[in-house]
Amino acid sequence: MTKVGFIGLGIMGGPMAANLVAAGYEVAGYNRSQPKVDKLIAEGGKGARSVAEAVDDADVIVTMLPDSPDVESVVLGDDGVLAHAREGALLIDCSTIRPDVSRQVAEVAAKQHVQALDAPVSGGEKGAIDGALSIMVGGEADAFAAAGGVLDAVGKTVVHVGPAGSGQTVKAANQLIVAGNIGLVAEALGFLEAHGVDTDSAFQVLGGGLAGSKVLDAKNAGMRARQFQPGFRIELHHKDLGIVQSAARDAGVSTPLGSLVSQLMAAAVAQGDGSLDHSGLFRQIARLNGTE
Repeated sequence: MTKVGFIGLGIMGGPMAANLVAAGYEVAGYNRSQPKVDKLIAEGGKGARSVAEAVDDADVIVTMLPDSPDVESVVLGDDGVLAHAREGALLIDCSTIRPDVSRQVAEVAAKQHVQALDAPVSGGEKGAIDGALSIMVGGEADAFAAAGGVLDAVGKTVVHVGPAGSGQTVKAANQLIVAGNIGLVAEALGFLEAHGVDTDSAFQVLGGGLAGSKVLDAKNAGMRARQFQPGFRIELHHKDLGIVQSAARDAGVSTPLGSLVSQLMAAAVAQGDGSLDHSGLFRQIARLNGTE
C-alpha cells in the first residue's frame, strides 16, 4: 500500500486526504489544529503529531498550504518536509503560491533526490469533496506519471502543463478568470435588480447563452440570496490576485481588468469581508452603487 503524508487538512486538504483514504492509500495527516487531524482519523486515516512524523516513511507527500511563505517554511524549513523526506519520495504541492517559489522547491528537492510537482487545484470545496478538482501540474514528465494514481483520486481533470512553476502560472490565470467572472456576475445582478427584473429567470436565460459560465451557475443563487458561506474565501482570492499581479510584472504583461478586480478584492478585505465566499465581492460592488 502506498503511504501518503498529507500536510494541511483545511477546507480543501481535508476532503482531498479523505478521498485518498477512500481510494485505498495509507494516509498520515498533519495539521496545526488537532480537530482537523481527528476528522481524518475518523474517516480512516492516521494522525501525525508533526511534519516529520507525517513524511518520514511516506512514498508520496502532499502539501496543501495557504500561501508562499507557508510552503517556504513547511517544505524548505530546517525541520520541514524536505529535511525528513526519504530519497525517492514524490512531493506534490497543491498549494496556490508564486511560480518562483515552486521552482525553488523543485530545485531543492532535486538536490535531495526527491521528485517535486506543483499541482494547484481548482474547483472549490465541493470539487474537493467530490474528488472532481481540476489540477494543473508543473514538473518533470516522469514525476507526473508517477503521481497519476494520487492525482486521479482527488481530481477529475488532471493535466501536465509544463516544467516546474507552470502549474502555478496556469492557476494564476485560472484565478484571474474566476475573479473577473465573479465581478461581472455581481455587476449584472446589481444592474438587473436596479431595473426590477426577475433575477431567477434572467440568470436562467443568461446561463444558456454565451454569457453562461460555471461561475454564473455556481454563484448567482448565493449572490441573489445574499448568502456567502465560504467555499473559497475572499481573503484567499485576494492573495491569489497578488500572485497574478506579481507574475504579470515579472513577465512585463499588462492585466488591466485583473488589476481592477484585484483592487475590488482588496477593498472587500479592508472592509471586513475577507472571510466571506469570494462571491461576496458582490457586497463591495453594491457598496459602490449605494445599495449595500
